[in-house]
Amino acid sequence: MADSSVLPSVNAFFALNRLGYGARPGEAAEFARHDFRIWLEEQLNPPPGDDPETVQALENAQLRIKYAAGDPAKNQNWEAIDEMQLLGTLAQPIDVLWPTVAERDKHDGAERRRPLLEVISATLIRAVHSQYPLREVMCNFWHDHFNVDAWGSEQVAVALPTYDRDVIRPNCLGNFRHLLESVATSTAMLYYLSNHSSRAGSANENYGRELFELHTLGRQAYLNDKYDRWRDVPGALEGQPVGYIDEDVYESARSFTGWTVEDGTAIDGGRKLPQTGRFAYVENWHDGYQKRVLAADITEFQPAMADGRRVLDLVASHPATARFVCTKLVRRLVADNPPAGLVDVSARIWRDNLHAPDQISKVVRAIARSPEFAASRSAKVRRPFALVACFARAGALNLMPTEPLINTLSAAGQRLYGYPNPTGLPDDKAYFLGTNSMRARWQLVLGLAQNSWGTGAFRPSAAMGEAALDAHGAAAFWLMAFTGSADPQQVTAIVDGMGLAPEQPIGPPDTPDTEKRLALIAAYAAMSPGFQNC
Repeated sequence: MADSSVLPSVNAFFALNRLGYGARPGEAAEFARHDFRIWLEEQLNPPPGDDPETVQALENAQLRIKYAAGDPAKNQNWEAIDEMQLLGTLAQPIDVLWPTVAERDKHDGAERRRPLLEVISATLIRAVHSQYPLREVMCNFWHDHFNVDAWGSEQVAVALPTYDRDVIRPNCLGNFRHLLESVATSTAMLYYLSNHSSRAGSANENYGRELFELHTLGRQAYLNDKYDRWRDVPGALEGQPVGYIDEDVYESARSFTGWTVEDGTAIDGGRKLPQTGRFAYVENWHDGYQKRVLAADITEFQPAMADGRRVLDLVASHPATARFVCTKLVRRLVADNPPAGLVDVSARIWRDNLHAPDQISKVVRAIARSPEFAASRSAKVRRPFALVACFARAGALNLMPTEPLINTLSAAGQRLYGYPNPTGLPDDKAYFLGTNSMRARWQLVLGLAQNSWGTGAFRPSAAMGEAALDAHGAAAFWLMAFTGSADPQQVTAIVDGMGLAPEQPIGPPDTPDTEKRLALIAAYAAMSPGFQNC
């Protein structure tokens, strides 16, 4: 693999699908008229915040919220509600949302789930509307890498808008070390991996272990089955251990004691933390004595948070971290079996730019400009979320997320912000292509086409023009819109599967029956291998 000045030819539909969420009408043709390098640089350098179209879509979006009045006998003090509401939690700071957790007698559980559902809705809307879809792809990647289960914890659900807005989104193309500390001090991660309760003398190892195994060095760098003393690890005596052992996890856990959340917990006999949900460092809870992590000594009684930050420095700069994270990036962007040469180059760029503010962006650029990337068309299967977003983009569907759609995504194998294991959602075809999963995937596109979940009326004839006149033309149009190719065998399969003759007129334009037939043809086209893969 070489990053030469002459880039390999990259198919427009492929690039827009793999580095984004598909092509909107006319977007592939526009892409093909411009230099891929220019498009990529625009994507890697998005302006802060959402573009105007996405902002408008987010401001217009609504979700239903419904619950019964609280029971006074149980000291439940809230009124019944059943109404459509705008997405009101996305911009709120954590201390505004935290009372739904801290004052449970005043808020139904639906209010604690609401931030989660709003972040899911915003994620879908951004994937459909954003002019910078690569940023959305990278946000999705880092949410998987730094997975938290917001469905399994009300505290994490309430903290999710802050986690997405202030931790993941601003850092998704930035510097990994900065992202790592943002995650470590986030309310969502502090609760998910229980570090909010970690104290000197009883350090909780959950975060320390996952920091090594899932966030940085990776499971392949765990060497405790071979070595049980730090000095025996190859390279340790020179200050460059090739991997980590349980001792590193234990000492790391001690380093993060006192990193907690302002959740009203008693500090000592006379003091309590405030009830804000914000990050806090409690000196009384920190184990200040000497530690050793990755063969590096941490002197006793350092300034506030210095021990934990030193650990973050050590793991972020370790060569195993570069290889582990870059392997995951190549797997996500190129192939389930990452090409070794591309991983090597990506890891070198990662290590050469440890302190660069755009470290991640530099690595993504190298991957996207590689011959391995250009040659990987159809090597990946679309995740259920991407199926929905790509269908909406290609069909010019102004998607309005609803809970039934969110539930169907879960049935198809992608419960957004709710994967129960800290590993995050798997990134290989096998996970998404079981019999039941395939049936749910087909149901996703069919439901969108038929507006089964109130996500927005789909009017295919508005985009089709003369192609809407007969069955053959309609099938060819939607295959081309979704995949960039209208394979004659697939056109025939769609037409025959619907029991239509190729030249059979679809019906009078702009009538309900005609729109239903065209929508069904579009759904069948989206069930084709060319659309299910990317």
